[in-house]
Amino acid sequence: MRSENKKNRKWLKVTGIVLLVLIIGAGAYAFTVYKSLKNAVTTMHEPIDRKQSDKRQEPVSFKDKNPFTVLMLGVDERPGDRGRSDTMIVLAVNPNNKSVKMLSIPRDTRTEIVGKGKDDKINHAYAFGGVPMSMDTVENFLDIPIDYYMKVNMEGFKDIVDAVGGITVQNNLDFTQDKIHFAKGEINLNGTEALAFTRMRKQDPNGDFGRQGRQRQIIQGVIKEGASVSSLANFSDIFTALGKNVKTNLSFDDLIDIQKNYKDAGSNIQQMEIKETGTKIDKIYYGLVSAEEKQRVQSELKAQLEIQ
Repeated sequence: MRSENKKNRKWLKVTGIVLLVLIIGAGAYAFTVYKSLKNAVTTMHEPIDRKQSDKRQEPVSFKDKNPFTVLMLGVDERPGDRGRSDTMIVLAVNPNNKSVKMLSIPRDTRTEIVGKGKDDKINHAYAFGGVPMSMDTVENFLDIPIDYYMKVNMEGFKDIVDAVGGITVQNNLDFTQDKIHFAKGEINLNGTEALAFTRMRKQDPNGDFGRQGRQRQIIQGVIKEGASVSSLANFSDIFTALGKNVKTNLSFDDLIDIQKNYKDAGSNIQQMEIKETGTKIDKIYYGLVSAEEKQRVQSELKAQLEIQ
């Protein structure tokens, strides 16, 4: 049994959602799992037409274990409407200090929309110019290279949660959203409940910051369940849900290299937040980030990416 398990770990472990899930994957169980994952990633792979960032001198080399970034976009897509990226999370992955910095950017953050020539809410970049404009805008806002993206259709996110068998989160606020009651304490969520859990913000005294915390809990919950041995029986459902609802410019070979060289980083996820001041400009609500706060966040991310 031990030798069989050792052999199985040579392949990719069943995982859940988003880049972190794929980073954490360590080993695999059988050729059928490996093949199913490869097919899912092929479906997920969606390159974009975007020039090399001027904030990075050389392209990222996964074989050389270079630190890198991924912009995660949670998008509500509907027929005939591109939608907006209500969830924007930057992952800064460093295999040398074995950690991942996870920064949530509030959707109302006012900043320059690169390629549009005006200041607006940062989540409008996706509505104006899709993934490339979102990456360029976040890159300019944080003054760091944004190397890759991972776009998740939030309407289909519930399928991914259900595919891993549901998740467990720690809820610090008693509230009701979409006619679902969420009690304080440790609660178990299915896909529909998880989606409602991430969408609530008006009842939260911390507003969008509280919502971001719930989003991060959901992501980490899916990672935990998706990487567990018990998810093996559901690997077909997991990969089907991923293929239908996730797009990324990372290739299958990229993910193999990440699994090989970066897997230890996934065990140390450090959350970051941006402090903002809410205000109205021309009767529209925005979140304003001070120069000092922006510098603080940029410095922490640059240190994580080993950028001078």
